[in-house]
Amino acid sequence: MATIGPAFRGRLVRPEDPSYDADRRVWNGSIDRSPALIAYCTGIADVIDAVRFAAAEGLPLAVRSGGHSFPGQSVCDGGIVVDLSPMRGIRVDPERRTARAQAGVLLGELDRETQAFGLEVPAGIVTHTGLAGLTLGGGIGWLMRKYGLTVDQLLSVDLVTADGSFLKAGEDENPDLFWGVRGGGGNFGIVTEFAYRLNPLGPVVLAGPVIWPMAQSPTVLRLYRDWITTVPDGLTTVVVHRTAPPLPYIPAELRGTPVVMVVCCWAGPVEEGQEVLRPLREAGPAAADLCVPKPPFTEFQAMFDPSFPHGRWYSFKSLDVDVLGDEVIDITAEHASRMVSPLTAFPIFHLGGAIARVGEDETAFTGRTAGHTFNINGTTQDAEGFEQERERARGLWSALAPHQTGVYANFLMEEGAERVEQAYGAEKYRRLRELKRRYDPGNLFRLNQNIPPA
Repeated sequence: MATIGPAFRGRLVRPEDPSYDADRRVWNGSIDRSPALIAYCTGIADVIDAVRFAAAEGLPLAVRSGGHSFPGQSVCDGGIVVDLSPMRGIRVDPERRTARAQAGVLLGELDRETQAFGLEVPAGIVTHTGLAGLTLGGGIGWLMRKYGLTVDQLLSVDLVTADGSFLKAGEDENPDLFWGVRGGGGNFGIVTEFAYRLNPLGPVVLAGPVIWPMAQSPTVLRLYRDWITTVPDGLTTVVVHRTAPPLPYIPAELRGTPVVMVVCCWAGPVEEGQEVLRPLREAGPAAADLCVPKPPFTEFQAMFDPSFPHGRWYSFKSLDVDVLGDEVIDITAEHASRMVSPLTAFPIFHLGGAIARVGEDETAFTGRTAGHTFNINGTTQDAEGFEQERERARGLWSALAPHQTGVYANFLMEEGAERVEQAYGAEKYRRLRELKRRYDPGNLFRLNQNIPPA
């Protein structure tokens, strides 16, 4: 294999290098791939060099920011990994309420800078997630019902295309490309920098889980379904079925027991949030109520980090549903009772609010009218028991499939072209394929939830 150009400033890692085995690893420990070259890019010039090199050599090209791609698409066999992790610059303008972040930034790093000014970009629920991949797929998280998806905060992007060209895209410059990157993933190029609109938040938020024994799941889910029909958009909730983890904030008597949790985040005055939560709290006695004022928001944002560390073996299935009907509730509760691995969880995200106030055709992201998205994972510490846990996750997904209305692209594994089209719908998929033909006709950027050129 030829070598990348001498002007490349970043670190290059090859199979013979001592750090290679560590460098090729990604967040999902079940992924074991061996690239021919890992190129750590220090800036736009390095990205351009790496893209042109991959195209000239006919190499598979994977792009890695935080490395959290569920199916491990941020690493490849026999190709080049364009690693953006050295590109970690963040600039916050508190007067204009904007922020610029390079593509190697992690969610927690952006939170730290913006929260210094009481501002925030809605983005994810695990702080060591890469900002780039999360944003390009849509970006759901704790503030989405109040402020919208991460893509809804985008003002512009800088991007390197398949021929090594550098472009900017925003409402007034390459607007077609700007439409596509807001939900279309990494199909059109490598985004090197994002510009975001910032929103006021905190520093104190009312947030945390309310916990019941899992045996009460059918009752809790029905109470929850009725309650959320009346809650304001300032509240985002995630229902989680899992074994209570051995973490300091979990009461000792609950650790290691099956539970159902309603995890809440109220993005407004604490006193108002207490009133919003009162019907849930009064509906039935909980085993633990840990939804309390938390200063700062960054502490709450990191709450799920210990549950999703690097190196565990993860498998996911996902789908959207309109409502938590009785059959959906009963299926979910029944399958949750079959959990074996203490690391497996079934988060159910409550959508709506500001997400649905953006027109369906305004961005490539699809699913703005969905009520909930299921993120069904089967997780083990290593290979032991992984296949069985993966099948249990698939079993719940199959049972819920008749109620499916769509799927969130960021939650897909490698499930084939039909599922990718399902994530966008036929008309948007057609439009995205035309866009792909313009910006990447050779499908260089195919190691993703791929949209082939028309």
